[in-house]
Amino acid sequence: MKKVLFATTALVASAGIASAQGVALSGSAEMGVVGGGAYGDNFQFWTDVDVTFTFSGETDNGLTFGGSIDLDESDGSGTFAAGTTVGASPAFAGTSQGGETVFLSGAFGTLTMGDTDGALDWALTEVAIGGSIDDAHTAHGGYSGGNEADGMLDGQIARYDYSFGDFSFGASVEVDDTGVADPTFGVGAKYSTSFSGVDLGFGLGYQSYVNAGGATQDAFGVSVDVMFAGGFQAILNYKELGDTDAGGVSETHWGVGVGYTFDAITVGANYGMYEEGANQQDGFGVAIDYDLGGGAEVQFGYGDTSTCGVYAGCATVDQFSLGVAMSF
Repeated sequence: MKKVLFATTALVASAGIASAQGVALSGSAEMGVVGGGAYGDNFQFWTDVDVTFTFSGETDNGLTFGGSIDLDESDGSGTFAAGTTVGASPAFAGTSQGGETVFLSGAFGTLTMGDTDGALDWALTEVAIGGSIDDAHTAHGGYSGGNEADGMLDGQIARYDYSFGDFSFGASVEVDDTGVADPTFGVGAKYSTSFSGVDLGFGLGYQSYVNAGGATQDAFGVSVDVMFAGGFQAILNYKELGDTDAGGVSETHWGVGVGYTFDAITVGANYGMYEEGANQQDGFGVAIDYDLGGGAEVQFGYGDTSTCGVYAGCATVDQFSLGVAMSF
């Protein structure tokens, strides 16, 4: 009994120290069922747990600093934080970024380093609305998570951003640790405004990146998102990408998302398409969420992918999920 009381006292004391130092612990958990062609047409159970530590502090002259680490992303499992594909280019595969970010912020702006977005991804709004436990609504082949130009080297990105009024500006760089490839550079800008009950946002960005063959290419993108007072939302996203796979042909992507929130229910749908010469890949996704309150939400997701090639014809694959997502 004394040992239990001592352990409890130590835990409470350490929690107080962590709080005083600006350390926060958050997490999420998911449970449910998944299925569809993406799972071999097998019906499966789904569970996932994620824990994130976030720390922050302030200097004597008012600078804020901090960092975060996602334990799910740093466990050596080969998975990484959303928006980052590590060592995606075969020429630079095998590097790793463990899901951590560190920042320093002040009147000069904010400098972030680690597993963070490049300027292009930072500036653009993705078309997904709603959520699903296995991301079925965004796992289809027509969806762009904005990471085509990120993580192709070592996955460690440095980004500076600065906001003034309704405008924000960002610049980023990612370097090849081996010194073989040129660094990738990005710039982006965002503007947001409101009028007559409508929130309107624009994003514009450019970024260089290293393709699958190790050559430096260009990427350009633009997005528009609109939120109406009645709960309706619409998002448009367009990108032009250089030769992504060293096949000699540039690639374009466009996507659209619409959603509606009423009471505790959110319904979202998105569609997107990649086109590269005579090849194309498109897909759509649907998410239906019901907020139970207290951080718990029932989520249904569905995604469908269609791929068409010059010689292979067309193929389709789908996936679905139903479960409960919890945040703590």
